[in-house]
Amino acid sequence: MLNQRALAYLSEVIRRGSLRGAATHLHVDVSAISRRIKLLEETLDVALLERHAGGVKPTEAGRLLVDHHHAQRSAEDAVISQLRALQQLVSGQVRIAVGEGFIADLIDAPLQTFMTAYPGIDIAVEMAGVNEAMALVKAREVDLALLYAPPIDPQLHCHVETRQPLDLIVPTGHPLADRTTPVSLHEFADWPLALMDNPFGMRQMVNAVAHQERLHLHARLHTNSVAVLKNFVRSGIGVTFMPELTVAEEIQQGDIAVLPLAHRVLNDARAQIVSRTDRELTVAGRACLNHLRHGMRFFQDDAPRLRQQRCHKSNTHGFE
Repeated sequence: MLNQRALAYLSEVIRRGSLRGAATHLHVDVSAISRRIKLLEETLDVALLERHAGGVKPTEAGRLLVDHHHAQRSAEDAVISQLRALQQLVSGQVRIAVGEGFIADLIDAPLQTFMTAYPGIDIAVEMAGVNEAMALVKAREVDLALLYAPPIDPQLHCHVETRQPLDLIVPTGHPLADRTTPVSLHEFADWPLALMDNPFGMRQMVNAVAHQERLHLHARLHTNSVAVLKNFVRSGIGVTFMPELTVAEEIQQGDIAVLPLAHRVLNDARAQIVSRTDRELTVAGRACLNHLRHGMRFFQDDAPRLRQQRCHKSNTHGFE
């Protein structure tokens, strides 16, 4: 049997990048951690860590061992959770990484109804851009992540995906607001533009299209806040990019207009709920996933504009 405490120490050392960092986080003497790991190396007759000037990094054997340790812990958590469920003692915690663009949809009803339905399950919500959210899932810091326009990653398993185009968002009364055809990035270069920072999926998609079009987009405002972008547009200062559902309330109130963009990459943007591929969700995690899948507008179906287009095509065919 592998010593579980030694494996836990090894995992923390790799995570922190040094024995001292792990010792500080675990409130354990550095010498105790060093002895445990050395004994583990002697037992297995293999080096688990490589020392360098900045600290330590895992050998291939060390990484393999820590991955096994995490998989074992995840499996144990899942089994214990399932046993509790069988005893009708549904409890636990679900940790979710969420981009700010999903927050209004999450808080509107799904979170409240989930917590009412499962009073024994606590929810921890971590605000994060797409890059950080993916990293949190892979580091096992969260169980689920709600992602907008994520790159493909084999370490992540997608449970649900919908098409949520990235649209041009303008204030009502803007010269483009009554436009009936898709807008190209070249057509609003003269209008003040606000953009999310680079770690966010919305910005990464715009950057990709701008590069493809050989176009330099000069943003008058950069931010990491969806709320700042909304207020920028609503106040009439300028324009930005967002999925339709992120500004659904502002559209209903008549403060903002949404225009489709004439770029396939932006129109094909997806929203996903993901977890780590090799990590089994607990009963609480699966219950939360199912609730989000059916309760959030982002994951019930594609964007409202796309649904309307489908209905129009269906009705048109029906009269032919």
